[in-house]
Amino acid sequence: MNSDLKSRIEEILSEPVKSTAAVSGGCIADSRKLVMNSGRVFFLKQVRDGSSGTFESEARGLEELRKAGAVWVPEVVAQGPDYLLLEWIVEGKESTDSSMEELGFQFAKLHHFSGEIFGFPEDNYLGDSPQSNSPSKNGSANWPTFYVENRLQFQAGLAEKNGYATPELQNLLELLYKKIPDLLSGTEDKPSLLHGDLWCGNYLIDQNGKPWLIDPAVYYGHREADLAMTSLFGGFSKTFYSAYESAFPLVPGYPEREPLYQLYHLLNHLNLFGTGYYRQVISILKRYAG
Repeated sequence: MNSDLKSRIEEILSEPVKSTAAVSGGCIADSRKLVMNSGRVFFLKQVRDGSSGTFESEARGLEELRKAGAVWVPEVVAQGPDYLLLEWIVEGKESTDSSMEELGFQFAKLHHFSGEIFGFPEDNYLGDSPQSNSPSKNGSANWPTFYVENRLQFQAGLAEKNGYATPELQNLLELLYKKIPDLLSGTEDKPSLLHGDLWCGNYLIDQNGKPWLIDPAVYYGHREADLAMTSLFGGFSKTFYSAYESAFPLVPGYPEREPLYQLYHLLNHLNLFGTGYYRQVISILKRYAG
């Protein structure tokens, strides 16, 4: 933490910083445990190079999740273009059946919190990638159209800029776009408030066994898209899914649709981390469009 930021935080909190220590906190920010002179503790995320809009989006997302009154999220203490100061959550041991069951129930409750249209009033970030949340071009509350235009086509555009959009990928995507309305037929629902990026690194269990959600990429979308991300990299128990299903049952056939929603995140990983994700993207595209 540089001296300028230290001075700003001390002014905001009205007391000196006693100590700081590096902690894990993602790949786009330097994260630190901040201990104040009084003993108060905070979580500080500081951008590595220059300023970034990601912290503003993260703060806005946490406040939107808080509005739902469904999940525990850390309080935003202060935020600027180069930092985000959050409530410190004392982590406990590994998750238990009880904590994962509570997380499943809370996730279902979050998805009951709905909006009028798909998207969000502002664009934000999925990791370090921009995420387009403007309503679909036809102005309707049409989820398949939103998913094609604002999720798949948007990522395809980034892939083209990044040099990953091979003719194979582009051709399969074009075929898929035409099939998505039929693939998602019968799953229509109100726009649910989504965390947007819930993998196992974006929840934590505190010392009392209470689950918390962090690092959101919020928007109002189809809840199946949110649930699909939880299974992409593992880390969620059967207890979590059974609790969710009992609180908010899914439309039959969800397992067949799950990879279709994971495709968005895999395209994003292709754009962020490179060709190691290319074959996985192509495999899903061939499954639905080949």
